[in-house]
Amino acid sequence: MSGNETIAALATPPGVGAISIIRISGPESLAIADRVFRCRGPGLSARPHGTFVVGRVEGSEGFLDEAVALIFRAPSSYTREDVVEIQCHGGRESSRRVLRAVLESGARLAEPGEFTRRAFLNGRLDLTQAEAVMDLIAAQSDRAAAAAAEQLRGGLRRSLDAIYEQTVAAAADLEAGLDFLDQDEVPEGLPQSAADRIETALKEIRLLLSTWDEGHRLREGALVVISGRPNVGKSTLMNALLGRPRAIVTPIPGTTRDILEETLILDGVPVRLVDTAGLRVTDCAIEKEGIARARALLAEADLRLHLIEARSEMSKEDYEALCCEDKQRYVIVRSKRDIGVHPNPKIPSEYTTICISAKTGDGLEQLIQTIKDKISNRILSPPNSVISERHRLLLVEAERELEYGKNALNEQKDPTIPITHLRSAAEAIGKTTGKIYHEDLLNQVFSRFCVGK
Repeated sequence: MSGNETIAALATPPGVGAISIIRISGPESLAIADRVFRCRGPGLSARPHGTFVVGRVEGSEGFLDEAVALIFRAPSSYTREDVVEIQCHGGRESSRRVLRAVLESGARLAEPGEFTRRAFLNGRLDLTQAEAVMDLIAAQSDRAAAAAAEQLRGGLRRSLDAIYEQTVAAAADLEAGLDFLDQDEVPEGLPQSAADRIETALKEIRLLLSTWDEGHRLREGALVVISGRPNVGKSTLMNALLGRPRAIVTPIPGTTRDILEETLILDGVPVRLVDTAGLRVTDCAIEKEGIARARALLAEADLRLHLIEARSEMSKEDYEALCCEDKQRYVIVRSKRDIGVHPNPKIPSEYTTICISAKTGDGLEQLIQTIKDKISNRILSPPNSVISERHRLLLVEAERELEYGKNALNEQKDPTIPITHLRSAAEAIGKTTGKIYHEDLLNQVFSRFCVGK
């Protein structure tokens, strides 16, 4: 990729729609637009920033479409380059023809995320903000969009910049003391100043890391797993919560043998609702694999809906399924209340228990509200939350290096040792925001973007 090239791509989803937008960015964008866009008065390259012009698009095939062109002159554009956006009529063929005319006139088809990559390289966004663009596009709920928007505004970048500055300043304090080693008189206060800065940086990193669970759930969705023995109504409950027949329901035990997952939004939080194979001893190799997958998901679940029939007592298998777990992560769902309710099911009192009939809908609203409450308690949406696994891993690395540096400083070892760890910590923080980057890092970040963004 080269910033000397002019790139173009469809910036709206392909297919039928009212409008399609072809975005052109780079040093030749206005000249290329002049070649394909016809209008009254001066050409687009002679017009000022912020104007829009009604005209028509022409190519080698002749007239292509009526359109509107918007002009953004550098640096006042998304990429900080000259940008022209051509708005033509929506439709797969209409937009394809206009884009082809632009490419034939000298532009290159943009790579995925290349517009945002240029915005980063030209200093308009840091890497956390660039990633927030994609998170905002992909947000499945209002709260996820709000978290991404806060990151796009630069909230996380400001927190990371403060940690970076503290770390670099601590290293600078220790490096200043190296000049006095020959005299055996390190100026008073430099080691303590470095230690104080390290403590401040560690405190801020740990505060950010404490937001990971909430931020990750907002981005990926809280995992809610439905478990229980065969034929207790797991698939019926999943269908009832989704409001449509997603899972196959039959009276035959073991019908569900694989993982079924769907997403729904509850109080602004995406929920990954999973139906699992019934927990039992079986000789069927396929069902065994389904049960193994179910147990693996149950270990990761933010909330487990464990079903028993309302007319039955808790079984040995039910008790085993609930052992040694955080009881707040469970809801015991007594299902099929329409066919009978046992007066003493022997459910431990510390578990939240709700009696329902997924078939008639009785108790379903209470169950949904309970799910909302338990999920909301686990997702507090703190400001500047860490929602990216990449950020988390780099923060963990920085925390580890700062701890090494702190310990080396306390043990009064060779001062170059804590300095080395502090530099490594600063490098990890720099990679989160893009102060320090390489091509592989940029490829990793922008590979998940769509073409045109």
